[in-house]
Amino acid sequence: MAAYHAHKAAQSAIKVGSTNTSVTEAIAAVCDEYKVSAVEGVLSHKIKKHLIDGNDVIINKECSDQRVEEWEFQPGDVIGLDVYVSSGEGKPKEYEGRTTVFKRELQTTYNLKMKSSRSFFAEMGKRFPTLPFAIRSFADTTAAKVGVKECLEHDLLLAYPVLTEKPGEVVAHFMSTVAVLPRSTVVLAGAIPFDEGKFEAENALKTPEVMELVKKELWKKDNKKKEVSQLFKKTSDKQKHIACF
Repeated sequence: MAAYHAHKAAQSAIKVGSTNTSVTEAIAAVCDEYKVSAVEGVLSHKIKKHLIDGNDVIINKECSDQRVEEWEFQPGDVIGLDVYVSSGEGKPKEYEGRTTVFKRELQTTYNLKMKSSRSFFAEMGKRFPTLPFAIRSFADTTAAKVGVKECLEHDLLLAYPVLTEKPGEVVAHFMSTVAVLPRSTVVLAGAIPFDEGKFEAENALKTPEVMELVKKELWKKDNKKKEVSQLFKKTSDKQKHIACF
């Protein structure tokens, strides 16, 4: 419940003229109400075509050693919003298991030595030139693992490590793609129905400002078309009346 409402509050905080700091504060406000922790080290990025991790970011939880530069939302911005909430301290550690998700580092070049690595790198360049991929996406996963190993050694790939909380704690995650429009904000993807009646929380939202932010309707319907159609209808009725007269 905390993660869902924090996600809704974060979406509402994304609007023209607002800042990334206000989104982080909205997430923190909801977590405080539910007596849970926002997970540290999580970033939501401004995204563009072929780019999921732009330089402008929203930090899930700001700490003394984890801060980001403040920036203001503008019309046309698209945000990949990730909200993570933990029942524990929200300080995950890297899992011992091997990660299987990677992304090409476009800034780095190197002539690979092994034939299997060169074959893997060529296929990756054709199929996943800029976006992340999983090793299971390749037909020969054994050769892919060999290629990944040499690519990692020479910084040709960025690994997405698996993180874990302390045993017994639970982490909830909601994500969406949010677009900032001149008059309002719209959720392009990730607006999955959530039945709040299926969950019972020990704590609940009490602060009116936080509740208002969570329940805020994002999309403002444009009434201009309706007004124009009514104007044409009135004009048409008036013309009919004159014609009858």
